Amino acid sequence: MADFTLDDLGEGHFALSGEMSFDTVDRILQMSERLFEKHTRLEVDLSGVTMGDSAGLALLLEWVTWANHTVREIRYSGMPERVLAIANTTEVETLLTRGERWSGFIEAPDTR
Repeated sequence: MADFTLDDLGEGHFALSGEMSFDTVDRILQMSERLFEKHTRLEVDLSGVTMGDSAGLALLLEWVTWANHTVREIRYSGMPERVLAIANTTEVETLLTRGERWSGFIEAPDTR
């Protein structure tokens, strides 16, 4: 079983360390649902993540979607290079910052 920790550092600050992978994301998501629920602004430090893959990226995007749908803000720091590389390759890197401020509506793509 792959190891991870999701530590509540107080006042909406969290630290994820260990593996953020296919083997762990379901359990990380379950734990985060309980921990994140009471906060409107969250910051997740990912600098302790030792392994990240496309499932880890999907988890981060799931948190952004959750934040947008529940009128919350979420920010990431210490993004693992491999996860960022996957986000860049799949052209979703801008979505990782979509949870940083909630505007009250989903923005339409710029078609200019």
